[in-house]
Amino acid sequence: MTAYIVRRLLMLVPVFLAVSVVIFLIIHLIPGDPVDNLIKIGSGPEQRAAIVARYGLDRSLPEQYLIWLAGLLRGDLGTAIVAQRPVSTLIAQALPHSLALGGLSLLVSAGAGIVLGAVAMRYRDGPIDQAIMGGVLLGSTLPTFWLGLLMILLFSVVLGWFPVSGARTWSSLVLPVMTIGLAGTALVVRVTRIAMIEAAQKDFVLLLHAKGLSPSRIRLRHVLRHALTPVVTILALRIGWILGGAVTVEVVFARPGLGTLLIKALNQHDYPVVQACLLMLAMAVMLGTLVGDILQAAIDPRVRANLK
Repeated sequence: MTAYIVRRLLMLVPVFLAVSVVIFLIIHLIPGDPVDNLIKIGSGPEQRAAIVARYGLDRSLPEQYLIWLAGLLRGDLGTAIVAQRPVSTLIAQALPHSLALGGLSLLVSAGAGIVLGAVAMRYRDGPIDQAIMGGVLLGSTLPTFWLGLLMILLFSVVLGWFPVSGARTWSSLVLPVMTIGLAGTALVVRVTRIAMIEAAQKDFVLLLHAKGLSPSRIRLRHVLRHALTPVVTILALRIGWILGGAVTVEVVFARPGLGTLLIKALNQHDYPVVQACLLMLAMAVMLGTLVGDILQAAIDPRVRANLK
């Protein structure tokens, strides 16, 4: 198992390098220039050239990338061109808000998705199953930002239960968490239902029935446990998606997270900040994939057997 984890970590190195190249090229090929936000009205070409040289923007793209990559390997994310502050400081201030939002949203998706999926499987092809799957289909088609606006309209404007925006209290987390969590529940419900249906058709389930175990005990203690392998994998893969989805939700709810920082930096064409934010989101996807593979190997003995 240890050797497998080491191999998976080593496999992330070329992926990380490829992702860093893509992020760097995309940012520098977008029309616009951060220098436009720094020069004063009426400044001449000399002042602009001095600012460009100060931040190394006059170098070739390969040189700029190698300098940025060398800084990353040293743990230096650079300095924000417009904000004039270390990027690591900006990330450190924004990341806790995004992690809290993403972590709680993942718990909501996991809890609600597994419970509703198990209930839908229990009443398979019945009215309850059709109602749950119909709601899942509707939920999966709603854009996250639109769902967030509906949440604000209903629970903040009409009912006045929760704050409209900000991050001053824990109550301000409720609506963003519900927005992302409910939007992600649909996939977990479908995967749980299908995995439990497939697990219920295995030979070991017939043996458990023959031993006289109650159907509810078989369903909850054996079928659901067997079906959790693909569910855990999906939830791990959703780590990166949830942090990425938090970008739009943080903007809708005006939360000071990674998404708000990214959007602001994009508007200012602040290359170091945008690159760092996108790299964080990409690393979340990669780490989520790694965690999913490790958990799958830990849960399923057949996967562990193949690793030997």
